[in-house]
Amino acid sequence: MLSAIDHVQLAAPPGSEDDLRAYYVDALGMEEIPKPPVLAARGGCWFQAGTVQLHLGIEQDFRPAKKAHPGLRVTAIEAYAGRLRAHGAEVAWDDSLPGHKRFYSEDPVGNRLEFLQPSAG
Repeated sequence: MLSAIDHVQLAAPPGSEDDLRAYYVDALGMEEIPKPPVLAARGGCWFQAGTVQLHLGIEQDFRPAKKAHPGLRVTAIEAYAGRLRAHGAEVAWDDSLPGHKRFYSEDPVGNRLEFLQPSAG
């Protein structure tokens, strides 16, 4: 039986690790976690916040995920959106999911990310 999602992997182009670190660590507030040495040799980076892990793997023929995306639950969503904007990330609010506040943003290589918070009441 499934018990949890261990991680979500997104792709990134070669040489993008510094831009990814700036976004995932500085803007999103995640911590970079070490990759096992055999996997680190492939490039990319892994990030974690609480039990949420996002892995960014290097793909030679990279194309950003524009529709497929992780949905990340956040608290204080308005403040979190402000944090992303302060780091130069665009925030696109979407009110079409009943019972939630949510917005979309893209990482520096164009991968789509959804941020959502259940509405009170």
